[in-house]
Amino acid sequence: MWHLVVYGIVIIQPTAPMGIYGVVSNVAGGHVVTTILVAMVAMLFTAVSYGRMARVYPSAGSAYTYVGHELHPTLGYIVGWSMLLDYILNPLICVIWCSAAARNILPQIPYAAWAVAFALVFTALNLRGVRTSGRVNGLLALGMSLVVAIFLAYAIRYLAFVARPIAGDWLLPFYDPATFSPSRVFRGTSIAVLTYIGFDGISTMSEEVENPRRNIMLATVLTCLVIGLLSALEVYVAQLAWPFRAPFPESIVDTAYVHVAQRIGGRFLFHLLNATLLIANMGSGMAAQFGAARLLYGMGRGGSLPRRFFSAIDVRTGIPRNNVIVVGACALAGAFLLTYERGAELLNFGAFIAFMGVNAAALVHYRLRSQEKVPLAATAPLLGLAVSAFIWLNLNRSAMLLGALWVALGLLLYYAMRRSSGDTSTAPGFE
Repeated sequence: MWHLVVYGIVIIQPTAPMGIYGVVSNVAGGHVVTTILVAMVAMLFTAVSYGRMARVYPSAGSAYTYVGHELHPTLGYIVGWSMLLDYILNPLICVIWCSAAARNILPQIPYAAWAVAFALVFTALNLRGVRTSGRVNGLLALGMSLVVAIFLAYAIRYLAFVARPIAGDWLLPFYDPATFSPSRVFRGTSIAVLTYIGFDGISTMSEEVENPRRNIMLATVLTCLVIGLLSALEVYVAQLAWPFRAPFPESIVDTAYVHVAQRIGGRFLFHLLNATLLIANMGSGMAAQFGAARLLYGMGRGGSLPRRFFSAIDVRTGIPRNNVIVVGACALAGAFLLTYERGAELLNFGAFIAFMGVNAAALVHYRLRSQEKVPLAATAPLLGLAVSAFIWLNLNRSAMLLGALWVALGLLLYYAMRRSSGDTSTAPGFE
């Protein structure tokens, strides 16, 4: 089980909240630690549902499978199509963040040049089949953990000898009456949940782990808990070191955390953290692009997308070249059309559709269909569904509109593919 927990932390990364820190701080009026903890509650209930559904479908571990089997194939397709939005947006926001971080090092090079460079690098390396191994990812996670430890040590020293918070100052990161607004906190939570994205990857290990019926669920819940508490600590000390008195300027909002590090530990800590997060986001961007390409390949092979284009494989490399290029083009275009904040909210639009679907599937299966008795069979998924729906509804209106247009496009494609195949009895597949 503990190997699974480590695997989950590697997927999510110990530095997860640092990239979104400035955006969430501006949106939530400085209450970043509160948004992280509220998001953790939603993720814990949803983690229980993921773990339980992994018992039922131990070879799948995917939200669209759970929803398609337990609720309806069309609903499963909607969840799968929403997951595709996540996969496409992940490399996009990584390009945006990496470009902003690179400008911290070489500000004389314009953002546009960095965006083009990172999109091309991600695409070129994926076309060549360059992917990091599990061991390399583990070493990177260990390196990031050491950097987090160094940052926390500098932060403790700064708070003790420079900032010296007194009395109520220690509670302001949780609740500041001057800036607190429930609507702002919940909208910030709808972005802060990006901290936890990836925890559901643990369910894909159902066939390899010992005692999956017990360990998958426990490991998923523990991963969310560990990441949530570590993330809350990281943003708590950052808020104490740089109290929210005004929004972060637009020029530094995407990389605000590294500017907090500069205040705490000078140029050394600034460059250490900037380089660490840059490498982490480059790795995430490359992996996400290839994951999106593989998902498009599976959809093409399963009949959800035109087979001739999306299921094509390069004979020499064995890579779905068309899909890698399509995702790279989307990342490049999106880097100029979207901000990091809007991209993150759109990504979470799709993620929360999946979370709501998994909670609903767990509720239907364990409350109405299965004879197996589990604790809180209805209460846990109902709470997960309710909290997830509430956070989802607090997304920015433009993100909701763009997400709704994406779902509508998917449904049009869905019915067009069914009509062209002449089969209206089942949904196109995701393989």
